[in-house]
Order: sequence, then structure tokens, then C-alpha cells
Amino acid sequence: MTTKINQRPFILDPLFRSLGTLNGVGPKYLKLYEKLLGGTKLLDLVFHKPSQLVERHFVDNIKDAKPDDTVALTVTIDKHTPSPRKSQPYRIRARDKTGFMELVFFNAHGNWIEAQFPVEKTVTICGKIEDFKGQKQIIHPDLLDSDQPEKNEVIYPLTAGLTTKPLRKAILAALEQTPALPEWLDASQAKQQNWPDWKSALLNLHTPQNPSDLESSSKTRTRLAYDEFLANQLTLAIVRHKQKKLNGRLFEINGAHRKKLMDTLPWELTSFQKEALKDIDKDMGSKDRMLRLLQGDVGSGKTIVAALAMMNAIDSGTQAALMAPTEILARQHAQTLKPFLESAGIPFVTLTGRDKSKTRAKILEDIASGQAKIIIGTHALFQEAIEFSDLGLAVIDEQHRFGVHQRLQLSSKGRGVDVLVMTATPIPRTLALTAYGDMEVSRIMGKPSGRKPVDTRLLPQDNVEDMMSRLGEQIKHGVQIYWVCPLVEESEILDLAAAEERYIILESLFGDKVGLIHGRMKPKDKDAVMEKFSNGDISILVATTVIEVGVNVPKATIMVIEHAERFGLAQLHQLRGRVGRGGDQSYCFLVYAAPINETAKQRLKTLRETEDGFLIAEKDLELRGSGEVLGTKQSGLENFRLADLAAHADLLISARQDAALLLEKDPDLESERGKALRILLYLFERDQAISYLRSG
Repeated sequence: MTTKINQRPFILDPLFRSLGTLNGVGPKYLKLYEKLLGGTKLLDLVFHKPSQLVERHFVDNIKDAKPDDTVALTVTIDKHTPSPRKSQPYRIRARDKTGFMELVFFNAHGNWIEAQFPVEKTVTICGKIEDFKGQKQIIHPDLLDSDQPEKNEVIYPLTAGLTTKPLRKAILAALEQTPALPEWLDASQAKQQNWPDWKSALLNLHTPQNPSDLESSSKTRTRLAYDEFLANQLTLAIVRHKQKKLNGRLFEINGAHRKKLMDTLPWELTSFQKEALKDIDKDMGSKDRMLRLLQGDVGSGKTIVAALAMMNAIDSGTQAALMAPTEILARQHAQTLKPFLESAGIPFVTLTGRDKSKTRAKILEDIASGQAKIIIGTHALFQEAIEFSDLGLAVIDEQHRFGVHQRLQLSSKGRGVDVLVMTATPIPRTLALTAYGDMEVSRIMGKPSGRKPVDTRLLPQDNVEDMMSRLGEQIKHGVQIYWVCPLVEESEILDLAAAEERYIILESLFGDKVGLIHGRMKPKDKDAVMEKFSNGDISILVATTVIEVGVNVPKATIMVIEHAERFGLAQLHQLRGRVGRGGDQSYCFLVYAAPINETAKQRLKTLRETEDGFLIAEKDLELRGSGEVLGTKQSGLENFRLADLAAHADLLISARQDAALLLEKDPDLESERGKALRILLYLFERDQAISYLRSG
């Protein structure tokens, strides 16, 4: 295959030009476009979807224009009255054969107005008619194209400083430069769905004829959504195809170390844990490489399943690595596994960014020599300096914090490395397909035996002081409490201020029994506070959402979440999962400030009614849409511009099947359709997928 494959096709060049090449888009506007679109290419602009359509009501004359109506009408400019002072508007008198009206402008430049509305010029204007002292007027009217005034006005999401008119003008100019592209859809599918070709769909998107054209179910929207899903699923299928082609290795299943570890477990595995382990054993016992996602709710026992999988690698004479997104989580995994690994006689090391000089050198030496059989760490594990003796299995925790390319990076640290990804974030099926579509999935449902459901209660903000005063009694009985402070517009600084304020109040009541933890603390300070809480030296831990993932303190039985109405459902569920990890009854208080909107009510109601993370995740997708299901947008998750996961889920399933069949028939995308699909991948900036094709 030639190297040309990895160059963007010439036909797409117009779409990758800067918006600065369009008339009227100078440096100031370019910054605004970048803020609005997240990029400054023509492509970013033509993929910016309209949000609504305002149908214009054309009237024949001034006399027929009724106050409070939004109308379009043709008038002749009669006279200008500039602003006598800054606080007063610039007025233009306009006329037609039935009478006069005024066009009113506040804070406007006289020169600009004179150029737009010269005296005696006939213009078509649009705006809301108002009655001012018996005179009809329009404030800041839109000036329409007199030759072909548009019947409707297309409204787009905007950013401060950018109005609809220049945005619309730029979009229409960008569409003029948009090329027609070869068809990448299967002909029979396009015909069956009655879909327009790609360019027509894009033009229709920006020139809707009625409000129904903007609905998710319209032919235009479904065609464009399918294209985006197909690019996503084809990329994942190519990654998967590449991984499968690299020979895996046969691991010994259920060997001596595995049996030893099983014997040390103080409880029996649940049926779901056994089922997941069976899936993993089947993968590891075959020559194909394992690429498996292990989904399980908080506290469902994924870590021990991963440890048993690691024993297959150890029993086969290779190493296993467990990678976590944070130092706290990496060290906690080490702490959880330590008694089991020690009793099974397996040497392990923990490597994080905190390990320096001599300590680090010794750890690296143990990894390279094979002395360390299990390596637990953060993303520091993929750095080039780290060499494994023979890495057989990579376990990655909370994958959505990393992303598909980092996953490949770690698995390339050895020969045919098997990959097991774990997540405690319940992800709806459709969303899982976009993030993990290259993987097989196992789910661990429910919790290990002996754990009681968390009693979840709603508490108005006004009752917080009363609850605080009752905590003293609980603390005397050894109860430990998480107190999570509100998310403030995803601002770390404001979150911190809220947490510090609550910490000061609680400290005044309970002294050194209160600790504070937040995202801006140094890792070692954070770990020190967490350690005190784990050891029981601190009874109340005030925290921002930094404790959301993975912290394990079985003695903590009360979770208080302030301003619960500001959090997403999945995030509230994750936070609640920090309690109820021991045998004692646990409680979660969702503190809310009235009044709350309908969506927030639905969220809190769902959380009260169920602890099923997958059910909660599906509800979250329904209530909030895909972009925010995991709280803040995560690096490994897709941010779709044309598709809507909640509305177009069936299209995603179809795109997945299409991509799989395609690669079976045409693994190098060399057929006519294959070549068109390469253009699709470049269009959605999937250059990485093309480079995988190229490297075979």
C-alpha cells in the first residue's frame, strides 16, 4: 500500500480551510467562532446545526402590520433622525402608500445606518411591530435581501459577541465552497431510507423549509447522523481488526497461582463474577487477543475478577499491569490486592508519578527484569522509559478517562498483550458502543452478598443545620461521613470555595474530626487526608467530586450531597456508591435547594427508586442527552456534532453492523465504496484510523 493513503484527499481541502478566508471574518470574529464551534475550519461551521426556524409573516403594507406581530414588509426610507444624545435611539422614518412607521436603533453607528438605509431606497425589513405613542415601530429590524427575501429565519446557537446575521452569512458562504462527495452509503440502504446525498443533506440542514425539517427524525438529520456514526463505528472496527490481526498468545487457565488466590478469598464469587471470569478465561485461552470491557457497578467486585485474570498471565510466566486514572485509585488497588497477592506469594510493585529517583529506579529495574510480576500504577505506565520483561495482560481501570489510542499504547508494551478494561461508570448501551465499540463486553450486576441497599433520602437545604447538629451523636458511635459540596458551573475554584466554607462550619462544630479534600491539593496531601479518613482518625470528610471514583472506606455509612439538583444522575449514583460498602446500613442524603426544575425532580426521584446503575444511566441519557452523561466531557468519549445518541440509537446499531460487514468484505477499503469511506473517515477527522489501515 502506498503512503498516499495517509494524506487527506484533495477533494476535502475546501472544508479544511480557515474561516479567516471568508469575507467579513477577521481575527476578532475568528476567536468568537473558535469559542462557539471549538475550531476554525469551514468544516466546523457547516457542521454547526440550526436550533430553530422562525417563520416570517409577510404583510403587504404598514397599515396591515399589527402590533406584537413579527412581520416582514417592504418600505421606502424617508428620513433619518440621528441620536440627539447617547441615551436616546437613532430613528429612521419609513413609508409606503398606506402610511409611515419608524425603525429604531440603540447604540448604533450613524455611518453604518446611513450606508444600510439610504434615503429613498426601498428595502425589505423584518421584526416585531410595536406601538410607541400611537406610532408603529420596529426596534433593530433585520434587513432582508430585497430580490429574494427568505421566507423563514434560521436560528443557530450563538456565543456572546456573535449574532445570527454574520453567522448565517458565513455559513452560506462556506456551503458554496463545500464539495459534492462520492457516495459512501450502501446504495440499497440509501434508497430504502429515502436519504438525500451528503451534500444535499448538508444544504437542507441549513435551509429548512418548515420546523419539522429540524427534527431529529427528518431525512436530513438521520442521513447526517448515520454518516457520523458510521465514521465512529468504522474507526473502532478498524482498530479492532488491527488488534485481532496481531497474534495473541495462549495463557494457562486456572493454574497454581489462580487456585492459591481463590483459596485465600474469604467469600464466594457471585454468579455474575463467575460468568465474567468465564468470558475472560475463554478470551485468554484462545490465540486471539483479548479486548474486553468489564462493566460493573460501584462495589460489584470487578477488582478481584481482574486479579484472578492476572493469575492466568502469572501462571503462564508473563507479567500483568493494572493502570488507574489517579494516584489515590492506583494506591487503593494496591492496598486492596496486597493481602491476596502476598498470601499467594506474588511479587508486585506500585508505580506513580510520585516515585522519585532511587525508589523509582529500583521499581523500573524490577519491572524490566521480570522480578515484579504485577505492576500497579497510573498512566506513568505507558511512558517510553518503562520497559516490561514480558507483559501479557494489561488491565485498565476507568477507561473513559484515557481514550482508545492510549489503550493501544499500553498494549503495545508487550507481544500480543491481552487487554481488560474495567469501568464502574454505568454506561448506556448506545454510549458504550461509541466509546468501546472495538471491545467485547461483560457485565457484573448487583453487589456481593451481605451488602444492604443504601437508604436514599431527599432533604431541603433549609434543614441542613438541623442535620449537622445531629451528626455529633453518630460520630460518637464511630460512624464516618462523606460530605460532598456542590458542583458550581464546573469551576474548580468555585467548587473549592463551597467546600472550604462547609469545612469551616463543620470544623467549628467537630474540631479535628473534620478533614477537607479537593482537586487543587497536591497528590501527597490528598493521600494523607484520605489515609486519615480510611484509618478512622477523621470522622467527616468534606470533599469536592474528587472522591467520585474508586475510594473505598467500608466504615463510611453516611453520604451527604449538597445541591444534588446540580449533579447528573450517573454522577450522583457514583457518589452514593462510596457508602454501603460494608455490612452496616448506609444512608445517602440528597440536599436540594428549592425551587428545582422538572428534570432535577426526575433525577432525584430515579435515584430514590433504584440502585441499578445501568437503569440510572439509561434514564440519565434520556434526561440530559449524550454530551453530558458522564458529568464533564471525558477524553475517551465521543462528542457528536450531527448525531444525537438518545434520538438516533437505532442508527448507531445499524452503523456498527454495516462497519463489521464492510471490513469482512473489504478489510483495506480498496473497493469503490471503500475509497469513498476513506473520504468519510477524513471528513470526520479519523486520520488515525487510516494510519492503522496503512500499517496493516
